[in-house]
Amino acid sequence: MIRTLTAAALVVFIAGSVHAQEYKAGPLVIDHVWTRATPKSATVAGGYLKITNTGSTPDRLIGGSADVSRKFEVHQMSMDGGVMKMRELKDGLEIPAGATVELKPGSYHIMMMNLSHPLIKGERVKGSLAFEKAGKVDIEFVVEAIGGALSREHER
Repeated sequence: MIRTLTAAALVVFIAGSVHAQEYKAGPLVIDHVWTRATPKSATVAGGYLKITNTGSTPDRLIGGSADVSRKFEVHQMSMDGGVMKMRELKDGLEIPAGATVELKPGSYHIMMMNLSHPLIKGERVKGSLAFEKAGKVDIEFVVEAIGGALSREHER
């Protein structure tokens, strides 16, 4: 009985750890990197993550890349008079010193455009983020369900 419980606990721990990858670029800590599965005809996908700046000076997310897309942009979504507006942040997204910035649905996010293939739940998408001061960091987006929000695995 104890062996069974121990084995089950180990499986749950390992399964949760798979999604809990953390990346570092200088004083920046990037985690909870994910995207959604896409319909077969989709040409775009959103990317979501958290960036914590543990340093004493601000930095800026200025771009990046994803193996599945030809174009990668940092965007902001907002509501204006009941109308959803999305725009590229041409100057990037500031990550203030000592702060955490979350890229999430309905807010700041990554746009991966001109997808080479549909994204399938459970796969991982290799990519990178480019910061003004911290430079480039390689990441992997975990693909969640279509229409999914941040999964319980990411909340750990």
